[in-house]
Amino acid sequence: MLMGNETYQPPVDLLLIYGDCRKFPQWPDYLELGFGPEHVPELIRMAMDAELSVADSDSMEVWAPVHAWRTLAQLHAEAAIEPLISLFHKVDDDDWISDDMPKVLGMIGPAAIPPLTAYLADEQHGLWPRVTAGSCLQQIGEDHPTSRDECVGILTRQLELFEKQDETFNGMLISSLEDLKAVEAAPVMGRAFAADAVDESIMGDWEDVQVDLGLKEADEDYRKKNPWVGALPGIIPLLPPPEPLVSEAGGSFLPSRNVSPKVKSKTKSKRKQAKSSRKKNRKR
Repeated sequence: MLMGNETYQPPVDLLLIYGDCRKFPQWPDYLELGFGPEHVPELIRMAMDAELSVADSDSMEVWAPVHAWRTLAQLHAEAAIEPLISLFHKVDDDDWISDDMPKVLGMIGPAAIPPLTAYLADEQHGLWPRVTAGSCLQQIGEDHPTSRDECVGILTRQLELFEKQDETFNGMLISSLEDLKAVEAAPVMGRAFAADAVDESIMGDWEDVQVDLGLKEADEDYRKKNPWVGALPGIIPLLPPPEPLVSEAGGSFLPSRNVSPKVKSKTKSKRKQAKSSRKKNRKR
């Protein structure tokens, strides 16, 4: 018998057998299964279900929480905001949370801004949980243009504390601000770089950031140092996305939902490296 099969009512119980999320190139339209606002409480319960999250990594039900929070996103369920943010502390063990939550909370919308702001500012949370909160604010700013300035302001005010913050955290804040094309935050970014308080493996150095923001043209010395810069002054072409990695057996390297601590540690390390590479590739 499937774990939890008797505790969830239709159509929520269908998510227990919906399948491995790594096999879905795009999110399914969960609303086609008949979901509506009346199912939000039970979907929240499934998204938070600790028993499901530690199910066998080869099972179908281990993916049910992922399907549940994606369904909540498509329902724009504001009631799910606080519960979903409470999952951020698990990002070190579950890459699916850090990867999905920006899109999920971006779809739910600006109502998530106040609790995300509080979470981002709370030093009691770990590095990657706070980075996840910042990424969510970035996504909301991108998805909801009327909230863009508010999100930029929040991220900028957090970056102003760069002297007492982790260099990686500062780098990820700058990454989010750069994605939002926040030229108004450039003075704070410049001070953080000048104080040597930024991990330059994330976004490059201050000159890289200025060029990417369009605040500075790529001069000849810069071009010699960075041969990937395009022929037109100040324009940096985008590379096509890299091909997905596959194992010798043909399987994807996307993380499982429940793996050993050693594998989880390696996955976390790969996630950090991938984030850095994606940011650099966007500029090249």
